[in-house]
Amino acid sequence: MTLTRRGAMRLVPMAAGLPFVRHAAAQGSMGAAGVKRGGVLTSHLSGEQRILNPALRASTGIYIITSKIMEALVDLDAQGRPAPVLATGWEAAPDGKTVTFRLREGVTWHDGKPFTAADVQYTAMEMWKKYLNYATQLQQYLDAVDTPDPHTAVFRYSRPMPEALLLRALCDLGYIAPRHVFEGTNVLENPANTAPVGTGPFRFVQYERGQYVVADRNPAYWREGFPYVDRIVWRFITDRAAAAAALETGQVQVTCYNGISLSDLDRLKADPNYVVTTRGSEANAFNNTLEFNHRRKELADVRVRRAIAHAIDVPFFIENFLYGQGKPATGPIPSASTAFFPNNAPPYPFDRKRAVALLDEAGFKPGAGGVRFSLRLLPVNNGEDVPLLATFIQQSLQAVGIKVEIVNLDQAGALSAIYRDWNFDIVTGWHQYRGDPAVSTSVWYRSGSPKGAPWTNQWGWQSDAVDALTDQAAAELDPVKRRQLYAEWTRLINEELPIWMVTEREFQTAATKRLQSGLNTPRWGSSDWHDAWLAPA
Repeated sequence: MTLTRRGAMRLVPMAAGLPFVRHAAAQGSMGAAGVKRGGVLTSHLSGEQRILNPALRASTGIYIITSKIMEALVDLDAQGRPAPVLATGWEAAPDGKTVTFRLREGVTWHDGKPFTAADVQYTAMEMWKKYLNYATQLQQYLDAVDTPDPHTAVFRYSRPMPEALLLRALCDLGYIAPRHVFEGTNVLENPANTAPVGTGPFRFVQYERGQYVVADRNPAYWREGFPYVDRIVWRFITDRAAAAAALETGQVQVTCYNGISLSDLDRLKADPNYVVTTRGSEANAFNNTLEFNHRRKELADVRVRRAIAHAIDVPFFIENFLYGQGKPATGPIPSASTAFFPNNAPPYPFDRKRAVALLDEAGFKPGAGGVRFSLRLLPVNNGEDVPLLATFIQQSLQAVGIKVEIVNLDQAGALSAIYRDWNFDIVTGWHQYRGDPAVSTSVWYRSGSPKGAPWTNQWGWQSDAVDALTDQAAAELDPVKRRQLYAEWTRLINEELPIWMVTEREFQTAATKRLQSGLNTPRWGSSDWHDAWLAPA
């Protein structure tokens, strides 16, 4: 089965060994002749997470807003290579234990204070290392950030940090917060987490919960002549049919990350007034997930987890619920990751007889009404397909004697119940792969993440072998050896199945054709939109 019905673009590989920028050039230009300045760009969001600080929580639901307000050290250019933002250049020591960043001069925070290396040092040590859900693992061996002058930050590690890994990670896990706003406060409760102060092309104006977020053009932005639009408004519209209607009536101009229904995405592809494409999301392959709470005795038995996987007909779900957009996942590393994909097949194909045999073997025989045991399923409803998969799982497991109750909470409530309170049996949601397993994938399997950190290993599962391989692969400087380590890591994970990556997919963006300079980088929805503009209606 092809990745999409109409032939999707292949993801740009974010591999170790890609060439990286080592000069002081700024991204962007004055733009082509005919650019129309001004106006309001309105973006749709299907939900909110009640926090707007990407230095504390890594999530596209936050990036899509705050990446326009706060900036990272680097981002990806049109070819998928790390490119300068707040860092203008970098250099890694041969032993991989020191990475020096040269920082952009003349940049000011939106409150007028200067941006300096002290902000980088504070953010890295007090936010990324302590709280940021993926960075707590990535930066666990970060010992210090030295600041020999206001525009140099020297990251010192006790174990090697591959330069390619760090640079790719910092596109998502490298947002800088203002030290003067956070120092001496309760970092997690600081008002700037919902009213962010940044250095980006747009300045925060207002956040009305459940309704909208507004940011205005930053007249002091360091990229001269940018941004083009005067204001961005993000509207929260939870009803996907209403969101599609808002797009078609011009109330919003863009919706990213599958924000409207799959049926509307499929329909709008044929409308010449709109662009519906995977372009601009090549750096964010994603999976539908099934997550297990290993504190339940049934789910602690690997035979039960394997039985559940065998009981679900993934190709049928993709073809009949996802409009054919996707394919069964083969493990934690997607096929789009050419640098690390171990070229394996789906390990648990649909086989209901095998599922029944495994449940019997595990000692969970059918009882009254044919029910072996019951599970509570919490969907993290960040996509239309998530509740669809939850219902499909419910129906599929009923056929092998497992009764499933679906418990629906809003997104913030589900994240708290799962990752903070551990109050779940199984979970459906999304995982995003960001070019390297050590950025946002291995953290789903390695133990030791702080309780409450979303999209990390909070399952009550731990493997010494997986932990050791995770750390070894993340510190290996030789790309060939890294690939070999991740192949073994994948084998162990597929054998134990602590969580299950169910599908492998690409996000789609829908936008009016009035939107110009859009979709021009592989993480465009999460980029800063400094060069986006709107053609006349």
